[in-house]
Amino acid sequence: MNRISTLNDLLVSILERGARLVDWSGPKVEETRPLPDLCAELMGAKGEASGVALAAEILRRYGKLNADERLAFFEMLAEDYDIDAEAVAEATIDYGESRTAAALSQLVAAAEPRRQELLRRLNFAPDGTRQLVDMRRHLLGLTKDHPHLMRIDHDMRHLFASWFNRGFLVLSPIDWTTSAHVLEKIIAYEAVHEINSWDELRRRLQPPDRRCFAFFHPSMPDEPLIFVEVALSNKIETSIQEVLSPTREIALAGDATTAVFYSISNCQAGLRGISFGAFLIKQVAEDLARALPRLDTFVTLSPIPGFARWLRKVAAEAPEKDPVSVAARATSDLAWAADQERSDQLKPLLMGLAATYFLEAKREDGEPIDSVARFHLGNGASLAQINWRADLSAKGLAQSCGLMVNYRYDLNAVEDQHEAYASERAIEASRQVRALLPSA
Repeated sequence: MNRISTLNDLLVSILERGARLVDWSGPKVEETRPLPDLCAELMGAKGEASGVALAAEILRRYGKLNADERLAFFEMLAEDYDIDAEAVAEATIDYGESRTAAALSQLVAAAEPRRQELLRRLNFAPDGTRQLVDMRRHLLGLTKDHPHLMRIDHDMRHLFASWFNRGFLVLSPIDWTTSAHVLEKIIAYEAVHEINSWDELRRRLQPPDRRCFAFFHPSMPDEPLIFVEVALSNKIETSIQEVLSPTREIALAGDATTAVFYSISNCQAGLRGISFGAFLIKQVAEDLARALPRLDTFVTLSPIPGFARWLRKVAAEAPEKDPVSVAARATSDLAWAADQERSDQLKPLLMGLAATYFLEAKREDGEPIDSVARFHLGNGASLAQINWRADLSAKGLAQSCGLMVNYRYDLNAVEDQHEAYASERAIEASRQVRALLPSA
């Protein structure tokens, strides 16, 4: 992290020198000059230092905008910095006729919206990357009501995919000795199993059977992008209550045979759609395998966030006595899980429907409707088992009727399974899971 801090210090130094080169004539002129004028000036800036200073001033000014002013800023980006359709058409014709390198270069330049170059220049500001990630978070909150702004999001996603390329990411272990600033972020960003106190965080980080890893970006050294929590065990864990129990039997790391990835949390809303999870899980698994030679099994203990919603949707169109309708009614009151007899009666019905949900319920594009399933299967994992009464929290019961699933990462098979899923939407599932299907 020291090299990252040095880079930031260097950028701040450039900013200070650049500020002296920018002509801020007149009292408080930086506050009165319109933001669009500053953006136009940045696009024409030739000097590196002055460009950095302008970028910093634009981002500082953007950070002070209210909601209506932010919308006006995005409207400016959408309209004033869009492509020139006529220029693209002319360049296309020229290239089609000449096929020269110069004509191709002109076509590529015309086809790129000018706002991409503006965003690149803004990124030179100290802390510019983080501020642009926040800017995209604001943008995503507007696109539903203003769909034409998706043009800007297309450009931001294109740039972020390069800026947050795996080659730039730094994998760091998170433990109880990590800085309090970062640990606070872990508490705040935990999206799967809420962390309610520092003591609870300590129980997730300090014991010898626990590991946590996060990806960082050099431009955002104190902001985790995504993190994963791992439990080391001698078996495949099937219940989050057992994984998080303070009275569990703690396995010695050197004796553990199984690594259970029980929580994966994306931290930056402005990076939605920029995938890091596949790299994170595979690299952590490889690093753990090297450090702990007895580890030979790598699985997740994952939620099924869309299962209860799917039950209700299918039940709404099914006959009253259809099994899915029976299940939807029986689980509408979360108290069912506290009644052991009632729970035992529902088990075969819900487990069979869960298998149907994973293996037969598909989107129009042929992928499973469950977002977590798409993520892990797309990464090359297999569907190992569905677990009964695995998450009895209010959230777990409401979202997935208390079920959780183990996805298995076989490091020798993930690439082949990834290719099979990508090309054929083939779901690698165990016999145990397939046997749960009602048709079986």
